[in-house]
Parts: sequence; structure tokens; C-alpha cells
Amino acid sequence: MWLKLFFLLLYFIVLFMLARVFEAVVWCESGMFASQLVDPVTLSYKKLKTILECRGLGYSGLAEKKDVSELVEKSGELTQGELYSAIKKEKEQTEAGDASTTHFSGEMHFYELVEDTKDGIWLVQVIAQDREALLSHSNWGKMVQKVSQFGIRTGTFNCSNDYRSCIKRGWQRSTLIMSVPQTSASKGKVMLKEYNGRRIETEHIFRWMTSHVAHRIKTLRHSEQLVEEWRSDPAHPVKMFLFARLSQPPAFFSSLSVKFTGRIEFIFVDVRHWDNYSSLSEIDVSQSPAYILKMPEGIYRYGNSTGEFLSLAAMDTFLRSVQPEVNDMFVLSLVLINLLAWMDLFITQGATVKRFVVLIRTLGTYNSILLVSWLPVLALLQMPYLDTLYSYSLKLLRYADTTTLASLVRADWTFYSSHPALFLSTYLAHGLLVDYFEKKRRCGIRSQEDSTTNLEWLASLWDWYTSYLLHPIASLQDPSDHSDWEDDPNFLFQRLAFPDLWLRPLVNMDYINALPTWRFRAVGQDSEGGVCNSQLSVYNNIDPSSSCQCVCAVAASSFCCHHGNRIPPSADRALMDGCLTLEGVANHQQSDWSVWPCDMLQCSECVVCLENFGSEELLMGLPCGHAFHQQCIVVWLAAGRHCCPVCRWPSYKKKQHRAAQSSSTENTLQD
Repeated sequence: MWLKLFFLLLYFIVLFMLARVFEAVVWCESGMFASQLVDPVTLSYKKLKTILECRGLGYSGLAEKKDVSELVEKSGELTQGELYSAIKKEKEQTEAGDASTTHFSGEMHFYELVEDTKDGIWLVQVIAQDREALLSHSNWGKMVQKVSQFGIRTGTFNCSNDYRSCIKRGWQRSTLIMSVPQTSASKGKVMLKEYNGRRIETEHIFRWMTSHVAHRIKTLRHSEQLVEEWRSDPAHPVKMFLFARLSQPPAFFSSLSVKFTGRIEFIFVDVRHWDNYSSLSEIDVSQSPAYILKMPEGIYRYGNSTGEFLSLAAMDTFLRSVQPEVNDMFVLSLVLINLLAWMDLFITQGATVKRFVVLIRTLGTYNSILLVSWLPVLALLQMPYLDTLYSYSLKLLRYADTTTLASLVRADWTFYSSHPALFLSTYLAHGLLVDYFEKKRRCGIRSQEDSTTNLEWLASLWDWYTSYLLHPIASLQDPSDHSDWEDDPNFLFQRLAFPDLWLRPLVNMDYINALPTWRFRAVGQDSEGGVCNSQLSVYNNIDPSSSCQCVCAVAASSFCCHHGNRIPPSADRALMDGCLTLEGVANHQQSDWSVWPCDMLQCSECVVCLENFGSEELLMGLPCGHAFHQQCIVVWLAAGRHCCPVCRWPSYKKKQHRAAQSSSTENTLQD
């Protein structure tokens, strides 16, 4: 998890640095930055119209280039970045052709999308029964393209599909209907406006729409009104002011007032006939046009930082970062968590199929956790006593989002979101680099699973899946679970139903990783070799003249290794002959039993390879308590023999504590 977070953070840093490189390249080639101002007089008439269309200002009746350039200046300063973005958007709309529009099937469909949603602007062309549409197909396509860039959705309602609804609403002839929320409250009342103009040109219809949308914005024309609105208002702590010499605000500004209904109050200040300019100086407004965001923390002049263009997309990104809603935070967390999950495709090593299976599992896991985590967050946000915490969180967020670094991040977000191919290619390149470095990092410890082919990995996955379904193993981590499978009647019925599985059980091999391992250590040796402590104690107490004691010594020597490994035959014969010496048990090492797990039986020989344990050799124990060379027992278990080579206890099943068994053994020895 932390590794993926590190790589994702590294990717964001790479994107940030790459954007700065692009800016440097543009500056070297053209000598201009995206934030550099452009004089509208130097632009062609076509480019000026493109700028006005992106800002949402009508230019019909302005035949002279001078008048058009003055209108551009009155609406706001023009930068190189905004000019590039406007030309690019116009080109994309031309290549894309007709934008998508909704075809309403009836009254309920119209009500659900237009009247019940209440969070957007709609333009609907109503086609009366047995009548022609008000706008031709080509003019309607142009209209759709023009209004869609301001977030206005479009649709077509054919009365032939629901004639009763058209009669009920009074739509006797083909017309245009626009729906606009009338109040400043979220989910407020929606009013339907019908176009009654005689001219059906696209520009006139657009002007009719923008005039109705502009009525939602509070317009100030006197200094007393400005002083009143400039005061702090707990009901509307964040306000967006536009000071301009225009008859109505641009369409992008009016459309944003609908998008941020209930969050930000939009106010238009018409300074064409202002009566008291000193009131503007008091609030530090020295020039117009000016876009000023008034917050409890102070004021922020929009347009002075990188990427702050006078367009719907740029200002929408800025306002969402300053005053986000819960849905914005959820979408951001969803994007980040999926980018994080996709890192698994490159971090995971091995077969290609394995990578995608791990990716699908990670995507499902992360998204499920995200959805479950958001449920308590939404519940907490509904509690009234957390309003103070919520307001302080927004305050900190506004402090952070009005910095220069935040403006650069927003500019990069706008740039990469408008160039998705570049974003995806850089993510893929970053992932391939991560994959390369992961291979280098795991080169020395590369497991056998990393080198398997797709078919081999699929086969192992199928074995694991069937083992999990047919043979759920008991946990090796829960010491309180002492249940036996054989006591479960369902398990017996399952085995009887599948006799082949009874003979060749399928067992999940993951339990091997949970088996205890340790290193064999010898604490001391004499000149001939170490001797077992229990043997020495027995040998020192033997009277050679007593044959009974010799027999007892042989029995004791057999228990020196509780595993059943006896001392060398030469030592046995020496005991039976009554001539036991230390040399008879030469080369028998004395082990440091303190390093052994408490539930392991003490022994000195591996019964798989029939070799004595050497110093510092890695040992592994089974649940029954018998110990072996780690390599020997892994090979034994991997061959499908999931039981102890000595006692045949299942190697995947826990066994009860053997304290009673050890006690009985000691009593037998004492007897």
C-alpha cells in the first residue's frame, strides 16, 4: 500500500515538472507564457468572435472590428492561454459535429430530467404534432453546440409521442422551452420560459436565453447597494463579484451561478453609470472589469494567477476547489483510489494473467472500501453539531487554494484533462518504469511464482480455487480452534460424494508459509563430539555390573531423541556390553533447545533425508511437533503428501497442546 502511494505521489510530481517543461518549451519557441496578456486589437475579427462566443457575449450588430475588440476588453483581460483554449475548443466542436441531445419519450421522462432535477439549465425544442420544427436540423445542431459549452443541456420533445401532455401544457405549435431555477436556494423552483420572438436566428435565441439566466444574478447599480452587499453575511459567506461596464454579465458567469446555487452567491455590479467611485476605492477595486471573490478570510482577485481564464471550465475548477461540495470530494477520492489501484498492474510481477487478476481484485477491494468509508462520513456531515468543524475545514481549504502553488495545480489539472491522451501515455510510461525498477529490485529474491507462464499460473489459481471451495482448511493462527474435520458430518458426506478427492485431497499450499522455522544451534562440543545432556545424565548413573541398569539405559537412550532417533548403534552395543564410554557417543551434538519453539519435540535427525542436524541449518516444524530440515519437508509437502512423515498427522491441521503427552513420557522414564 505504501509503495503504491509513493509511486502515485512520484507520478504527480512528474506531471507537475512535465507541465513546467512544456511552459519552458513554449517560451523558448514563441517567447510567451500562458499567463501573458494579449492586446485584442492585434487579433483578427474571427479570433475576437471566438473569444466572445467562449465567454458568452452577443456580438450581433457589431460589424466593426473595433467594436468587437472593445467588447472583449470590457468583459475582461485576455491571456495567451485563454486564446489557445478558445481556438482549440472551437476546432474540437467543428470536428465533433452535432453534440448529443436528449430525445424525450413522454411526460414522465421530461419531468424527471427537466423539472425534477432543478440543478441546471435546459433548452428543449418542442415539435407540435404534424408540424415542422421551429429550427431546422442544421440550425438546431448549431444551437446545441453554442449552448453546450456553457453547461446548458438540450433536448427534443415530439408531441406525436405524448399528445395529451402537449395539450395539457399548451404546446399547440412548435416552439422552444427553457427551464431555469428561479431561486438562489439549492433544488429551488424551476420555471419554464417559452420563446416568443419572431426571429429564429441562433444569435437572437442565445441572447434571449442569456437575458433570462442573467435575471437570476443580483445586479447592483448604486453605491448604497454595493455597501450593503459587501458586508459579511452568515447566510452567504462566499460571494463572487463582477465589476464591469456591461449591460448584462457574460453567459459563463450566469451559468456558474446556477451550478453553484446555495454555495456561492453571484453579484453583478454595473459601473457604466456609477455615482460614487470612492466606494469602489474603499473596497480596493481600482479598475474594471474585475472578478473578485469575497470570503470571510479576505478577497481574492480572479484572473491574476496562472490558468485563471475567463471561461466556464477554468472558473468552475477554481470555485470547486475553493467551495467544494461532498460530491466533488467523492469524485476526487474515486479518481485517486483508482489511480492507486492501477499501480498494482505494474508492481505485481509474474504472468500477464496474474497481473490483471490482481488488478481486478484490487479495484474491487479499494472501491468497496471507499464506498463503505463514505457512508459514515455522509452520516456525520448531517449532524448539526459538526457544522463548526465543517466551516473550519472549508476555511483551511480556502487558505490553501488561494496560493500560487494551488493555481499551478489547477492549471495543470485543466491542461491534462483537456489532453487525456497525454495523461494516459504518461501514466503508462510511469507504470512501465515502475515495472522495470521492481524487476531490478526483486532480481536477487525473485520467486518461482514470478517466472511462471500464464497457463501455469491459471492452473495454480484453479487449484487454489477448488481447494478453497472443496477443502476449507482450519486456521493455523487461531490456537482456540481444535475442531477436527472428521467430526464434521458435512465433510464426511462431501468426501463420500467425491471418492477421488478422498484419495487425492486438494489442499491450499499457503499454510506452509505459516509453519514455524528456526536454526539449529549447537552449544558446545568436546574433542570427539557433543553428547546429549539426557544421555550423559543416564550414562553417568549406570553401574556396569548391573544388566538391568544397562537395559534401562538403552531405553533412556531411545528417548534422548523424542522423535524416535536413537543414538548410534555403537553406543547401544556399548551400553549392552556394560562398557559405556563418552567415546561411544562421539559426533552426537549437544543442541541449544532454548531456540526451539515450545511445542516442538526435541530431536537431532531429519527422517526425510536421514541426516543429523548441522549447526545453523534451517529447520521447520509441523503442527504435530516433529521437526525436519526446511528444504526436505517443503519438498515432501509440495509433492502432495500433506502429512507428517513420522506420525502421519495432517500437516495443515492444528494439534492440541502436548503438555500432557510430555508429562506422561517423563513419568514413564522415571518409572
